[in-house]
Amino acid sequence: MPGGLVLPEEGRGPGLVLLAGADRDAQTIADLYAAEGYVVLCPEARIEETDVAAAVAALRGRGECTGKVGALGFGRGGRFAYLAAAAAGVAKAGIDCAVVYHGSGIEAALDLAPRIRCPLVMHFAENDPEVARVKAAFEGCPDIGIFVYPGVGRGFDCRAGAEYDKPAAGLAHSRSIALLRQAIGPHYDLEALWDQHTLYEFGTRDVAATMRTMVPEPYVNHIPVMTGGVGGQELARFYAHHFIPKCPADLKLTPISRTVGADRLVDEMVVSFTHDVEIDWMLPGVPPTGKYVEVPTVAIVNFRGDKLYHEHIYWDQASVLVQIGLLDPAELPVAGSETAKKLIDETRPSNTLMKRWAESAGTPSALPR
Repeated sequence: MPGGLVLPEEGRGPGLVLLAGADRDAQTIADLYAAEGYVVLCPEARIEETDVAAAVAALRGRGECTGKVGALGFGRGGRFAYLAAAAAGVAKAGIDCAVVYHGSGIEAALDLAPRIRCPLVMHFAENDPEVARVKAAFEGCPDIGIFVYPGVGRGFDCRAGAEYDKPAAGLAHSRSIALLRQAIGPHYDLEALWDQHTLYEFGTRDVAATMRTMVPEPYVNHIPVMTGGVGGQELARFYAHHFIPKCPADLKLTPISRTVGADRLVDEMVVSFTHDVEIDWMLPGVPPTGKYVEVPTVAIVNFRGDKLYHEHIYWDQASVLVQIGLLDPAELPVAGSETAKKLIDETRPSNTLMKRWAESAGTPSALPR
């Protein structure tokens, strides 16, 4: 089959036929999905409908492919991915799922919608004229995902294009990965990967081992104070000099909840510690106060394949400053360790910072009796 084959790091995985179209960088997209664990076949640019079936058959026959095969198409290639999904309903050797970005021309083939039996996700810009007809054709089909991205134009997913919109592109990619993971795999234990990463950070405090759990060019952003790093070299420097050796000796993570998705994990926890060292990553420039701190924290961790790609870490910096004595809560709507205690025990009083709360006592409730 003419075209290129891009393998994941482990050398094998589910197959993905990439129909990138002339306006997309096929190599960049193929590398991205290979990093996600797929064996990616990129047929030549002038592919036709019959060629998709040949590409699927060729990919299934390769030893690197673990069996199941999906199709990923953009623009005109999105139309061929859609047609392949329709063909899968009548052909035993068809694709197992399809992802379509801006399926140019599929409005002329919506009569094929009833044939589609494999999982399908389609992404459209808000101003795409095909959206209304596509939605109508698939009304009552809960297994078909149709996602519309407000305020963006066609090509919002193309990093090199004028219409590129990073938030929309990232959300669309996560939705695509969710479909692919469910339909064809591969399946990774994200909890185990994250637990291993945090063990190296806070347990063994091993910079090299921590970096090995991440992609070559990861990034970390501690949102309240914008500390972290972008790229392998900068992040390794951050971990080696400003994070791992700058964690208090008694730092503890108390888990509250965990949500695991297809390509990300969200941890809700209480971080507690004694401020016995200058904590560059949380309190840069603040000398140790010896105060004990408990603060609710949320970590949103994105994975690419079986490696961490990025971390967004949130906490209430005002609560930390109150607890170490740098912020006076007397005339401000802020609290100290009470925020962590109420997170753990919801029966603690609410609205204690709301001076007007007492005014509504005894008034009728808006809820029906």
